[in-house]
Amino acid sequence: MRMGTYIARRLLLTIPVLIGVMTITFVLVSGVPPTQRYLSYCGPPPLHGGQAAQSAYLAHCRRYLGLNQPITTQWAIYMYNTFTFQWGRVGNATAAVSAMPPAQGQPVTTVLGWLLPYTVELALLALVIILLVALPLGRLAAVYRNRPLDQVARVMSFSGFAIPSFLLGSLALIAMVLVIQHFNLAGCSGAFEEVWGSWPAAGCMPGSTPFNNNYPPWLIRGIVSTPTGFPTIDAAIHGQWLIAADTLLRMIVPALIIAYGSIAVLLRFVRNSMLEVMNLDFVRTARAKGVSEAAVVRRHAGRNSLNVTVTILGLTFAFFIGGFPIIEEVFHLNGVGRILALSAQQPYDFGLIFGTTILFTFLVVGANIVVDIVYALLDPRVRLG
Repeated sequence: MRMGTYIARRLLLTIPVLIGVMTITFVLVSGVPPTQRYLSYCGPPPLHGGQAAQSAYLAHCRRYLGLNQPITTQWAIYMYNTFTFQWGRVGNATAAVSAMPPAQGQPVTTVLGWLLPYTVELALLALVIILLVALPLGRLAAVYRNRPLDQVARVMSFSGFAIPSFLLGSLALIAMVLVIQHFNLAGCSGAFEEVWGSWPAAGCMPGSTPFNNNYPPWLIRGIVSTPTGFPTIDAAIHGQWLIAADTLLRMIVPALIIAYGSIAVLLRFVRNSMLEVMNLDFVRTARAKGVSEAAVVRRHAGRNSLNVTVTILGLTFAFFIGGFPIIEEVFHLNGVGRILALSAQQPYDFGLIFGTTILFTFLVVGANIVVDIVYALLDPRVRLG
């Protein structure tokens, strides 16, 4: 099977997955009282106009949501709105608005488009940390099996499974605040301002807060940056290197917290995969030929253990994406995860809950497609079988 055919088949197989997730979401949303859904998808009711205006508003919302149609028709309208990105508007009363005033009344897709770059930067940084730690440490734990390094890796792995991300993040936040208060780093006016919040920074690095809410043209409303939308990159493009550094530093600790649990999972699989490969015949043959142990580990065992590693990495991506709402809320990072956490607080914003759920579904499905393609490139038997 050619690679193009394999990719096309994998893309087609994602359609039933997406439809299944959307259907489950539809069943859950159907249990929400209609008046709550009106606020999320149709905006606030009119303040003036009396009973006639209220009746017209309710009739419009019922038609828009298809609540006056049979359940099958409602499902069809729901699926159409889903795949045409008509996900409603951000409610005026939601907790997310108080934390992000520009979001009020905006389409959900617009607000998620503002915040997605923050989450993507955090995800990529966490992924880099996972790869830099889990792969070499897992290989070394296999090479030095039952030695002190292997024991350290086991402790790290078990603690990553045992400690939830919200607890680890809260402990890290408290530790950072205590350190800043003790050493009075850079004369910070408030310790919490240094470790909380996304960009533009409210922190203490020189030059990190030159705007005082009078934002330059490339920073719109304090949230949307141009030209790429990625805060660290845009700050560097416009020569604001201290802001770029401050933004990156703010994401390192949250990325470490997110990566820690995923490292625990991947490390164990890398170690076990390496141990299995190192006992195969071709590795023993390489050693018998006089190939150095470093070359055996790097070129033979390491390369052939990547198949399992790539597969687990795809599952790990879904695992740490699920932790973003908690970590972004703990560290007040302006990402998709945080607005999901805020929208789940009363008064609920079902448009945002639905939109972020769909977005995370797309991200996880897309990541698994990428993993399948990389796996097929590493092992041609996958696409030829």
